[in-house]
Amino acid sequence: MALRNLSLLLLLLLLFESFSRHVCCQEMGPAEGQSFPVVVSTWPFVEAVRAAWRSVNDRGSPAVDAVVDGCTTCEELRCDGTVGPGGSPDENGETTLDALVMNGATMEVGAVAAMRYVKDGIKAAKLVMEYTQHTLLVGEKASVFAISMGLPGPTNLSSPESIEKWIKWKENSCQPNFRKNVIPAYDCGPYHFSNSASTALENTCRLSKNGIGEGNWSDGNNLSSLESNSKLINLHNHDTISMAVIDKMGHIAVGTSTNGATFKIPGRVGDGPIAGSSAYADDEVGACGATGDGDIMMRFLPCYQVVESMRRGMEPKDAAADAIARIARKYPHFVGAVFALNKIGTHAGACHGWTFQYSVRNPSMDDVEIFTVVP
Repeated sequence: MALRNLSLLLLLLLLFESFSRHVCCQEMGPAEGQSFPVVVSTWPFVEAVRAAWRSVNDRGSPAVDAVVDGCTTCEELRCDGTVGPGGSPDENGETTLDALVMNGATMEVGAVAAMRYVKDGIKAAKLVMEYTQHTLLVGEKASVFAISMGLPGPTNLSSPESIEKWIKWKENSCQPNFRKNVIPAYDCGPYHFSNSASTALENTCRLSKNGIGEGNWSDGNNLSSLESNSKLINLHNHDTISMAVIDKMGHIAVGTSTNGATFKIPGRVGDGPIAGSSAYADDEVGACGATGDGDIMMRFLPCYQVVESMRRGMEPKDAAADAIARIARKYPHFVGAVFALNKIGTHAGACHGWTFQYSVRNPSMDDVEIFTVVP
């Protein structure tokens, strides 16, 4: 009897070990009640969302690949003239690209910024993530890397439309632009300190023997010193596609692509390639995408804030509204928006300074649906 009991015990142990190994090693799909896959994108970039949906739903691609497919479509279509080549010339008339991709399962990020001569921004970002230990490559060296890894180039990223826009801007005395506290204030450069700016700089640099500033220091809470460039920002001169995908296994990825602010100072990098600002993802929580005045928004990392707020229990609509409110308290004239997506597919948006639209596709929909958010 004892031998028989021992044999049964050993059999049970073997069965338990086999079951445990199976459970631990098998990748689990979405829990009951969750409806995957899901694709969410800033703005009515319907074709980009359809491309991501075909990738993740029809072909069963992982979230990262679907995000890249969706953003690539937007680059090829030059969505609103603000994504991909051929738009948003800088002060020199050149178009450059910023892009990012983030894997919410591994927290890996790849990004390129101010990239010249290569039209495939999101694919270059994916190469950075998959084939380097870096997070961000910039400028012409980013282009050299992308071309060395097989992307086509070098190629001129300008278009007849972008050059014509730049020529008209030059004829309009380079107005509007992103300069401040310089002379000439209403003409093209070269630019120099204005008298008031020079005086302020001298005041801040003049120190007493005790190391105490003798200049006139402004109150750090003075909102007049926090003027935003958002008057230069609108849907058609500065915009980003920011996309989030939850794949069939419940894994999350985000991606962004933009050619930046129109007539930006050469070398400027906005929020597009900055993880936590333009986009952020974590499989344990959800994702976020942002668009708007990147120079302001990147100071607050709104998408990191959204995801962390959801981690603490906020619903997507409250997390999105909170992130936008934090910026608006400091910059009441800024223009921007975010969408929030939690790990079970619930989504919401919030905006300030403009009406925002974002696009969604999930299994309950026959096609992409557009959601409108008002300030």
